[in-house]
Amino acid sequence: MPASVRSLFGRTLAVAALAAGLTTVVSVPAHADSGPQACTASWYGAPGEIPPGWPTASGEPFDSEAMAAASRDLPFGTEVRVTNAENGESVTVRINDRGPTDTSRCIDLTRGAFARIADTDRGLTEVTLEILGD
Repeated sequence: MPASVRSLFGRTLAVAALAAGLTTVVSVPAHADSGPQACTASWYGAPGEIPPGWPTASGEPFDSEAMAAASRDLPFGTEVRVTNAENGESVTVRINDRGPTDTSRCIDLTRGAFARIADTDRGLTEVTLEILGD
């Protein structure tokens, strides 16, 4: 098979696998070793937005009340302490999904996790993220 066909075939398989959720490409985040990261958090899982039990990117059923979150770059299963910069309230979440799609935000908390640290009516809050040890 010519190299150009192998390359196209390989890319097509990779795209199909990603689209089917068969694999996840994760880069090692720069902030994993650099201590707490200040950024903007959002939340997801409003009533009617995602059906209960819908599979997250990790394959776990979605639960809007779980202490879970979506990250673009942290590996599934990573535990993160998320602290509201305004009021000092914090919550520990486990990464089980991918997002947020808005790159101005660093983490997407479930509705239940966000409600522990801020009013969900706000939609966004400034936080610090601290990746917890193994």
